[in-house]
Amino acid sequence: MPRVATLAAHPSRSRVLTEAVAETARRLEIGPSDLGTIIGISQPSASKLFRGQFALKERTKEWELAAYLVRLYRSLVSTVGNDALALTWLKSRNRAFGDQAPSEIIKRVDGLVHACEYLDAHRAHV
Repeated sequence: MPRVATLAAHPSRSRVLTEAVAETARRLEIGPSDLGTIIGISQPSASKLFRGQFALKERTKEWELAAYLVRLYRSLVSTVGNDALALTWLKSRNRAFGDQAPSEIIKRVDGLVHACEYLDAHRAHV
């Protein structure tokens, strides 16, 4: 098989992360407006992302924030065990986040990073 055909058979990194962030948002019930706020894209672009009409670009801030959102989801599910409990955690007030729900604090870059670090630290204890 020619090398070009082999490379074409593999999804691009952009497509993989774009699909992963869309699936993460669906599972965590994050709509286009909030997704746009979290990863730094417009609401129309976030809507297009959900429909597969927008792809994240590598080496951009949106790419980095999207990767953090997927990291948050993966850490959260590995800590609590399933999507239902992950969603409950995300929407419940938490003292570690100033008595705010994590779903609110992840709308800021520092909040998203803090939530990832918090989950990573707790996962390490398990």
